[in-house]
Amino acid sequence: MNVWNKKDVLVVGGAGFVGSNLVRRLLSEGVGRVVVVDNLLSAERENLPDHSAVVFIEGSIADDAVLKQVTDEFDYVFHLATYHGNQSSIHDPLADHANNTLTTLKLFDWIKNHRRLIKVVYASSGCTVAEKTFDQARATTEEAPVSLYLDSPYQISKIIGELYGNYYFKQYGLPVVKARFQNVYGPGEVLGAGRWRGTPATVWRNVTPSFIFRAIRRMPLIVENGGVATRDFIFVDDIVEGLVRCASHADPGEVFNLASGVEISIGELAKLVNDLTGNPVPVELGPTRSWDLSGKRYGSVEKARLRLGFLAQEPIKRGLERTIEWTRANLPWIEQCIRKHRPHMPDLTV
Repeated sequence: MNVWNKKDVLVVGGAGFVGSNLVRRLLSEGVGRVVVVDNLLSAERENLPDHSAVVFIEGSIADDAVLKQVTDEFDYVFHLATYHGNQSSIHDPLADHANNTLTTLKLFDWIKNHRRLIKVVYASSGCTVAEKTFDQARATTEEAPVSLYLDSPYQISKIIGELYGNYYFKQYGLPVVKARFQNVYGPGEVLGAGRWRGTPATVWRNVTPSFIFRAIRRMPLIVENGGVATRDFIFVDDIVEGLVRCASHADPGEVFNLASGVEISIGELAKLVNDLTGNPVPVELGPTRSWDLSGKRYGSVEKARLRLGFLAQEPIKRGLERTIEWTRANLPWIEQCIRKHRPHMPDLTV
């Protein structure tokens, strides 16, 4: 049975990397209408498909004028808006609060009495609950304790969002499900998308698209801390499948890891990207990131497998090949987005 047929869906942050891929998936399932709210702080309008079922509202969900357009007419809500990334949040904690914490609180409070809602899916982050270690990693489970000493305002905001989800579920019955992302990669992640946010992370945002772009351009891949850090990389089609299953299969109040369950070091990732792109330039070793204490981590997949029937399907090599192909095809657009930030980064060679 297709649960999305003729349904009305709100995707907050829907012009972003994951959000735009989710919108395409919903359209393929015959959704009735998708309303996208995005302030384009770290996204591009062109990421959204031109489709009669898509309604785009440019602005922050924390803006009262935008919130008033969210009436009790939605069957599902996906809250994917965020202040993109740890480094941006460290640079500007107040902007992180405004675009991460406040957006969640205002959205949940506004829709708390909406009765048509079947499910609200909140995008959280696996790095928040990951053990702060560079020793041997253990799979992070959904029941892992949360440290009181987190690495960044971004991580603080994400766990606060979970806590607000729990509060509004218990107090008002808001059917919130929390989805903890691991490191998502794949087609649609545009380096430099959106507006300048104060640091080079505006351009070099996540490791995978940065490595792929630099490798295609025959630039050195910058590997920090000797490449010993590990991550759990999950392809964007898999994360979208996980979000869909959180909406269609999960019980309100639950939390699920959306992970591959595979631990890969950044050094291994760099070698694989260079091999797949034929980049002959050796990697360059960068300094240790002083703020990043959760150096080795990956997520447990057991709960999502048992309760949602969800397992990531795309192996890292094939996922990287697909992402490299997409990047090559969209290189002029990506370079255009990067060049927007030259006034702030005069050493850019793009």
